Amino acid sequence: MPVVRDLRVLLQLRDFRRLLAVRLLSQAADGVYQVALAAYVVFSPEKQASPAAIASAMAVLLLPYSLLGPFAGVLLDRWRRRQVLLYGNLLRSVLAAGTALLIAAHVPDWLFYASALSVTAVNRFVLAGLSASLPRVVDSQDRLVMANSLSPTAGTLAATAGGGLAFAVRLAAPHGTVSDALVVLVGALLYLCAGLCSLFMPAGLLGPDITATHVRVRTALAVTVLGLAAGVRHLAQRRIAAGALAAMTLMRFCYGALTVTVLMLCRYAWSGAGSDGLAMLGYAVAVSGAGFFAAAVVTPWAVGRLGRLGWMLTCATAAAVLEPALGLPFEPAPMLAAAFVLGLVTQGAKITTDTIVQAAVDDAFRGRVFSLYDVLFNVAFVGAAAVASLMLPPDGRSAALVVAVAVVYGAIAAALAVFRRW
Repeated sequence: MPVVRDLRVLLQLRDFRRLLAVRLLSQAADGVYQVALAAYVVFSPEKQASPAAIASAMAVLLLPYSLLGPFAGVLLDRWRRRQVLLYGNLLRSVLAAGTALLIAAHVPDWLFYASALSVTAVNRFVLAGLSASLPRVVDSQDRLVMANSLSPTAGTLAATAGGGLAFAVRLAAPHGTVSDALVVLVGALLYLCAGLCSLFMPAGLLGPDITATHVRVRTALAVTVLGLAAGVRHLAQRRIAAGALAAMTLMRFCYGALTVTVLMLCRYAWSGAGSDGLAMLGYAVAVSGAGFFAAAVVTPWAVGRLGRLGWMLTCATAAAVLEPALGLPFEPAPMLAAAFVLGLVTQGAKITTDTIVQAAVDDAFRGRVFSLYDVLFNVAFVGAAAVASLMLPPDGRSAALVVAVAVVYGAIAAALAVFRRW
């Protein structure tokens, strides 16, 4: 099979394997950390989570990076990306260990959120650095689609596996906040391993190719503003990249709204106890992870047959049709099927968007553009949570929200159909 052959070729590339190992460990730690946060914020018996509370938590954790993201991009285009992966993961390890101590100490919520905010702040640099580095470890543009299928999707699967590990640790540990603290410590250990793994790559391997000196603290703000403006102008000149980013941002919005829906269904509608709801969420995450894996296998073949925009159009159309058909019953079995479908189409569209951006954007601008990409993801997800908080009842059953999401998917498909003809 061509997919198997290309996978074998990619995995024979030593530097690709090493960058992939850093991604797997780093995103597995993300999965562990995110499950710990979800368990502590949403599923703790003493906390009565609501859609508004979930939206507020997402805003606290994600919105600040609408400002931080551009700074990350400018610095990524000046710092050695290997060093970002090394020190970023080491710093996250320390900060995550601090979060575990705060959970065990039963500190006020604002202090817990401040600690979680610090961990996810560094995450913006690491994830953008991983994406911007990928073309430096692949030997040809022809294999870039497969590399984008394998690497980010494998990272998503690693995050899913990390979530599974977190569930296992939580089941084995004593009930209460002690189990949440232990899960966070496991994440801290994985962050440490990811940082140490990056040492197997030479410091200059991942770029960027620059001759400018490092940004000084007193000029960082001016450089950031100018660099961001240059990145936006560069992206505006790449019409296909800008269009793909717009479509992916809207698909991320849909995914965020449905994520909040599933959280509320798991918390209240499908079980009477927080632990049972967390188990249902675990099933949904696992099924969605299977969809991510299917996207990694299908996307290279689909792009070859349909083209990049054609595959994104197919993904949006499938979501527009299947999401309401499976979601409106609000029953576990069809909703789990919907989780698989949305995992497949969302990851398939993301793989394609990553490839379009990497191919269309010059190396000197990739850090800035991927940081903008990350900002759009955050804003879309938080915006979706805010909209969901206004539409969802406490148990998560809202036919209006499910239909509205289907309409958005349909609009994305229609826009892509028009865009392909230009």
